[in-house]
Amino acid sequence: MTKRKIVIALGGNAILSDDASAAAQQAALVETAEYLVKFIENGDDLIISHGNGPQVGNLLLQQAATDSEKNPAMPIDTCVAMTQGSIGYWMQNALGNALAKRNIKKPVVSIVTQVVVDENDQAFKNPTKPIGPFLSEEDAQKEMDRTGSIFKEDASRGWRKVVASPKPVSIQEYEVVNQLVESGVVTISVGGGGVPVIVKDGELTGIEAVIDKDFASQKLAELVKADLLVVLTGVDNVFINYNKPDQKKLENVTVAEMKKYIAENQFAPGSMLPKVEAAIAFVENYPQGKAMITSLENVENVLEGNGGTVITK
Repeated sequence: MTKRKIVIALGGNAILSDDASAAAQQAALVETAEYLVKFIENGDDLIISHGNGPQVGNLLLQQAATDSEKNPAMPIDTCVAMTQGSIGYWMQNALGNALAKRNIKKPVVSIVTQVVVDENDQAFKNPTKPIGPFLSEEDAQKEMDRTGSIFKEDASRGWRKVVASPKPVSIQEYEVVNQLVESGVVTISVGGGGVPVIVKDGELTGIEAVIDKDFASQKLAELVKADLLVVLTGVDNVFINYNKPDQKKLENVTVAEMKKYIAENQFAPGSMLPKVEAAIAFVENYPQGKAMITSLENVENVLEGNGGTVITK
């Protein structure tokens, strides 16, 4: 099989289950590395991205709990960078050990990645991404008055701060990622969707937002001209009529077919829909590439060329 350049997007939930301790998350990544190393054994060049939803949520809770004049809470862009560092360290450690066990000499490195967004993105007019702790209506109102942040009621569980989730425009470090991959280095980047930045007076400035990691991975795959974008989820394939008597597994589909299914509301917003939209955006912007949506456990079939839902132009 020809060597491929593959961007593989892991979910934050693939790292964190019920146990939020560092040890539990590291153990989960040791298992994940055992699957990912198969791509490297296959001769593929790997660019790994990952979510950070649960991790950055926990970090924001810790920040809020210790917030004081002497020890002020860090803003969200900095918290994203902090989780890029911690998850990246766990991932490069686990994958490095998995490679060493197989006597494969291949360096693994994490890159703190800035993702450029447009400050005029419509998402900033209607922030929808809940972050941080649940507050009472009274406390939420105090925070809104104090900071100018927006809080919304979240599923009757309390009030939560909401931030924008803009689409990525570019990845500041994509050329570095590409140079490393071309030199045989496994890279971990755009963690948690990347650190959101805008261009202001020719300079990059961090902004309060959360970027969807599947769209950040899609943009990275497009910029580095990846042969394959693999978006990992909890199921081996995408289905239409999911959980209904006539449910159907999708294997090889075109962009046009996927758009038709989107119009029929086949995919759940906030779960499968963004993955499908990211896959479509990649093959539309880089038609030479293919996108695949599948589960980590299905990697063996993916390597044999018959796994997952494959989307082509």
